[in-house]
Amino acid sequence: MEGQKIWLSPPHMGGSELKYIQNAFDTNWISQYGSNIDEFEKSLENCLGENSFVTALSSGTAAIHLALRLLNVEEGDFVICQSFTFVASANPILYLKAVPVFVDSESSTWNLCPNALEDAIKYCLSQGKKPKAIIAVSLYGMPFMVDEVLEISRKYEIPIVEDSAEALGSKYKGKACGTFGDLSIISFNGNKIITTSGGGILISRHKSDKDRAVYLATQAKEDEDFYSHSEVGYNYRMSNISAGIGRGQMEVLENRIKQRRENHDFYQELINEFENIELFSEPSEDFYSNYWLNTILLNENVFTKEELKYEFSGSNIETRYLWMPMHLQSLYKEYKFFGNNYSGTIFDKGLCLPSGSSLTNDCKGKIVEILTKFKN
Repeated sequence: MEGQKIWLSPPHMGGSELKYIQNAFDTNWISQYGSNIDEFEKSLENCLGENSFVTALSSGTAAIHLALRLLNVEEGDFVICQSFTFVASANPILYLKAVPVFVDSESSTWNLCPNALEDAIKYCLSQGKKPKAIIAVSLYGMPFMVDEVLEISRKYEIPIVEDSAEALGSKYKGKACGTFGDLSIISFNGNKIITTSGGGILISRHKSDKDRAVYLATQAKEDEDFYSHSEVGYNYRMSNISAGIGRGQMEVLENRIKQRRENHDFYQELINEFENIELFSEPSEDFYSNYWLNTILLNENVFTKEELKYEFSGSNIETRYLWMPMHLQSLYKEYKFFGNNYSGTIFDKGLCLPSGSSLTNDCKGKIVEILTKFKN
């Protein structure tokens, strides 16, 4: 192990975060109230555009949970979910004792396969219940097939929960990810394109949904002078300090997107020299990815993802396997899955490469050295 570690996607501060944190201390708003929360939400609403009402929360997972609550998901209800995703996309379904139905990916975006999605809906209808929601993920920053998925959603009148946890700054046909779902979420975990140290947002199309989300996220306290509660709520609101970090991070968002996309250009130029490695890239001009993580597929049996990961690790460089699809996880293997296991196939041969916006030329040179060892 030599030299400083090259991380997969480390936090990258912009410089003004401390100013907003200090403001929280100066005003003594150290709780889940304060101007940082209000201003952070406003900056995101301006970024996302018209009809985007933002609720700042403790995590993206909390945002998905609240989205399902807002859609009245209850015990025994079907919720369709993309299988190829991080487990946080699916776990809130179980929080509500609902039933996940998993759908495979298609090859162009690695996201929801429209054909498999419709098969899943027809199965649910055959069981006498229409799904309460469809959770559509924009994986690794790549927008899902928006037109096709929304067409199916409208055909069957099933709302979309858009999981853009990894896709802040990504666009489809010029429109921002986070604006396609009936309800949408974005994550600000420490490894995301910008961070609040932890945290996430729920994006609503209507202010009434935001008002209810805030109510549920603050223990469902009634508007009384005393603590009155008529339904179960949660301690899900983002803190004023975390929102202060977010305000500073929003000031450098466009630059962070530019830097991540420049990383993709670097990998594209490098991997063009390899016959046995394919870089996951935008399928057409309709798609604009923030390239939160750059991912590759090994197309031939010359070497394995394990061998490549081991070589990177030996040089103190972090890589990561692709998300293991939910239908292959022991937690979820008993639930229905629709598709041809394309997601399982790419899990078997995929790897995420260092993609942080602070990736230096020296770091890139070390990555080139490792990959060159595997060149035919």
